[in-house]
Amino acid sequence: MHAPASAAESARDDGLPQQLEALADRMQQRLVQDAVSSVVREAMDCAAAVFLPDGRLVAQARTLPLLLGSLSPAVAGLLALYPAASMAEGDGYLLNDPWHGGTHLPDLTLVRPVCVAGRTVALLACVLHHQDVGGIAPGSVPTHASSIQQEGLRIPPTPLYRAGAVDAALLRLLRANSRMPDNLAGDLAAQWTCLAQGAQELSDLWQRTPDAAAGCGAALAASEAAARAALAAAPDGDYAFEDALDGDGITNAPVRVAVCIRKRGDRAELDLTGCADQTQGPVNAARGAVQAAVAYFARMLAPQAAPNDGSLAALTLRTRPGSIVDPAFPAAVNARTNLVKLLANALLGAWAQALPARMPAPNAGEAVVLSLGGSRPDGTPWLLTEIIASAAGGAPTGPGGSGVSTDVGNARSTPAEAIEAQAPLRVERVALRAGSGGAGRHRGGDGVVRVYRLLHGSGSISYRGERHGIAPQGAAGGLPGACAAARIERADGRVDLLPAKARAQWQAGDRLVVETAGGGGWGPPAPEHTA
Repeated sequence: MHAPASAAESARDDGLPQQLEALADRMQQRLVQDAVSSVVREAMDCAAAVFLPDGRLVAQARTLPLLLGSLSPAVAGLLALYPAASMAEGDGYLLNDPWHGGTHLPDLTLVRPVCVAGRTVALLACVLHHQDVGGIAPGSVPTHASSIQQEGLRIPPTPLYRAGAVDAALLRLLRANSRMPDNLAGDLAAQWTCLAQGAQELSDLWQRTPDAAAGCGAALAASEAAARAALAAAPDGDYAFEDALDGDGITNAPVRVAVCIRKRGDRAELDLTGCADQTQGPVNAARGAVQAAVAYFARMLAPQAAPNDGSLAALTLRTRPGSIVDPAFPAAVNARTNLVKLLANALLGAWAQALPARMPAPNAGEAVVLSLGGSRPDGTPWLLTEIIASAAGGAPTGPGGSGVSTDVGNARSTPAEAIEAQAPLRVERVALRAGSGGAGRHRGGDGVVRVYRLLHGSGSISYRGERHGIAPQGAAGGLPGACAAARIERADGRVDLLPAKARAQWQAGDRLVVETAGGGGWGPPAPEHTA
């Protein structure tokens, strides 16, 4: 005879976690639908999630892990200044400050409380990559920045909406600091619409679901139990893995990335204290950004569990203040993407020592982020942000995927037609980079080739890549993937090779060629591949 289920267990078992995840997915879809910028409409560089009033994430849209993992620190940063009990229906709080839970300055997070009977029962949050928030370079991603002040407008948690009305003075200030003020205002409006839709749906769900808060608590506990069970099934030990960034954007000296997973019983410490000191250039990642790699690792441990913060309770993150993964103000952080990707890759590489028959080889370890800008013949500015995928590593079960986003990345490549419709560019080639995957029993996936030609005038290029000098590693005897490369082919026949982080100017007729890295191979290759 079974004991009767509690109300919390009934809410969980009646599908409350799935309903909340579906709600977050609909918020995400609305955000993509209403956004102005192509990096959101086409590449889906945005995220949406549902939180309890204490800041625990209970549901997230199935989208970009790089952003989703870092929404929890942003909400925590907000609650440290504005407790949930002080919020009212229709309030909205904006932030992007990396020292208050933000990632880098173009990622603006907007948070709205959901109130039932005058009490805050949940928080909704969304984050969106804005085209420009000021700073010394178009797109607010200067690869040569040496301080946060050079990267754009830094916003600590700040009320932007009260009782559903926008603070017009603050919005004017935000517009005044952007090279693309209409895009910024339009994308902020899309974020608010996304949250308003979610708030109405969640309020209705809360009122028709008995003990919804307790049901969320039960879902969190179930995810924690699943993560602990996965850890308990793996052998105890210390598992270390090292990698490196090609440079920091100012120097080309390698930047050490080192992790050690100390697994004991049903818990694990993720020790990042071996990572390099914070750099002068912008490859540092604030702890809020680093959290994305931790959340990704937690989801990997228990993929069958509801994707919430429960699984994080089994993990402890250890960082060293003043390092690239815990930098002190005013460190530059705009190019943190590939550091977070290398951290996720390194965590998987370390865990492969515990479970070698289950883990893949390292992926390409890069997502190229381009920011291209200039002026049209009529003098109006244009600005384009493009995210270019790479490849997955080979696995014990088969070859790695080619031309795909990996680990914390899940952004889509922008179609050539969309690029050409909004900028004076011609996309002359989009192809897989044949043979770039590392050889092995199961080959690594191939990277991507994309070629852009500037059609008129002059323009700026901000290129944030990785793996130009340090190849993606193979596993279990597999060979490394090919390094990445980028160059400008000038109209007069000259060729300028670009380092992994670069800024450059180009003229009409010049071509930008981007070749992303391949994934590492898994297992010893056949003899003909090693000759």
